[in-house]
Amino acid sequence: MTVYFIGAGPGDPELLTLKAARLIGACPVCLYAGSLVPADVVSCAPEGALVMDTAPMTLDETHAVIMEAHGKEQDVARVHSGDPSLYGAIAEQIRRLKADGIDYQIIPGVPAYAAAAAALGTELTVPEVAQSIILTRMSMKSTGMPPGETLENFARSGATLAIHLGVRALREIERQLVPHYGAECPVAVVYRVGWPDQMIIRGTLTDVREKVRAAKITRTALILVGPALADSHGFPDSALYDAAKPHVLRPRVKA
Repeated sequence: MTVYFIGAGPGDPELLTLKAARLIGACPVCLYAGSLVPADVVSCAPEGALVMDTAPMTLDETHAVIMEAHGKEQDVARVHSGDPSLYGAIAEQIRRLKADGIDYQIIPGVPAYAAAAAALGTELTVPEVAQSIILTRMSMKSTGMPPGETLENFARSGATLAIHLGVRALREIERQLVPHYGAECPVAVVYRVGWPDQMIIRGTLTDVREKVRAAKITRTALILVGPALADSHGFPDSALYDAAKPHVLRPRVKA
């Protein structure tokens, strides 16, 4: 018996990996986070499978279902949004599985920041503009952030920021980021990326809050911040395809 932590991607069932779809379609027990994973994503579960939305359940309750499946030697598809390695809340589940001697595997999925960049039609790493992406979150009412992992510290890098759980903290985000990125730094707020009601709001650090407020978005949104999001840059072409810069797979300099 194995518990499969499956990354469902951001919401679009077509962004399931082949492996994820195969495992969901094979496991007789499927537990999915319904607040973040559409029911369509797990519609490929086999006929007669136990399919449960864990949104209203506690950790003890979901583990009890897994233990019951373990007793019956039934594999479990534990389906999470995005990629399970990022804010998937799987560490505490894995701790319990290890304590009970239950095997598990992690199946990666498309993370929200990648789907958001695709929806925006942009690259998040632009030559000489931004070459790093920092994935972080606001603490708000959730678990506090470790010392040193502050938005201001990250902002000093000038990297592209992907901020989770922050749509209700846009005023604070503006306060902390404007001194480092400038008032006119571009921002994109992507609501429920990959869902049928997906919404994209573009703005700057100083005006995006009012736009989000007008759209009545209060949850399930990813915030991207950084100069890489600007419509145009005077950046150079990447050296990767530069004819004047040979590399091991293109050793000759073309005339």
